[in-house]
Amino acid sequence: MTIFLTGATGYIGSVITEHLLAAGHRVTGLARSEKSAAALAALGAEPVPGSLEDCTAIARAARAADGVIHAAAELSPEGPRLDRIAVEAIAAALVNTGKPFVYTSGVWVMGNTGGHMADEETPVNPVPLVAWRAAHERIVLDASGLRGIVIRPAMVYGRGNGFLGQIFQPDERGVAHYVGTGENRWSFVDVDDLAELYRLALNAPASSVYFAAAGPALAVPIVAQAASRGAPLESLPLEEARRRMGPLADALALDCMVTARKAIEELAWKPAAPPVLEALAHRG
Repeated sequence: MTIFLTGATGYIGSVITEHLLAAGHRVTGLARSEKSAAALAALGAEPVPGSLEDCTAIARAARAADGVIHAAAELSPEGPRLDRIAVEAIAAALVNTGKPFVYTSGVWVMGNTGGHMADEETPVNPVPLVAWRAAHERIVLDASGLRGIVIRPAMVYGRGNGFLGQIFQPDERGVAHYVGTGENRWSFVDVDDLAELYRLALNAPASSVYFAAAGPALAVPIVAQAASRGAPLESLPLEEARRRMGPLADALALDCMVTARKAIEELAWKPAAPPVLEALAHRG
């Protein structure tokens, strides 16, 4: 198959690219710069010049492919608008083709799971930072004539720290912070296991939603300690965190635990990576 992938040079997207190529697929990837195009070519993928704002380029590449994975994530305030442009362009291009369109959401659309393990039947309750994602999920899942599929990754780790390394980076005093009381727990997924789920999801039925998580959910300070390489920890009260981080603070304060039983049972997904604490302990 030929798979068109947005975000193909990103932290998650580059690993998806590797897994797709290893499985014998041809990968075309959106490249908004010569640097991105060179990185894609180095991976073995074929660059498609364009950005998330270029709905014409996105639609053309989607129509030419056998399936689409949207893994791009614009982290600026423009992110929601650009994501919608890309989602609508891909969905329109794939109408009445029956082709798969795999969309990347995330567990923060669940909000606080209240000490319970959420599954795909649990109603969404997104924090403000990602409230727009629920609407974009619905565009994908309700699109006619294609197979809309949503993956909601838990906190991703592997191949270095990823996002965990950024949020638990020690400050100038050498102290790492977590938000709130530290009683909240998160679910996690290794980036290689996650990439394999994307590959498997290309064969999923229309309107499917899958959580990507493996291993135990852990209290956030335990992970903060490991991600910061044993730095001293301090709690950052939520109100102070909001002043420093804005809406991200409420996401980091979530008690958010999910199960990937559906992906394991329906797609025969077999996460095999070491759990997050082991991976963090042995990273380079």
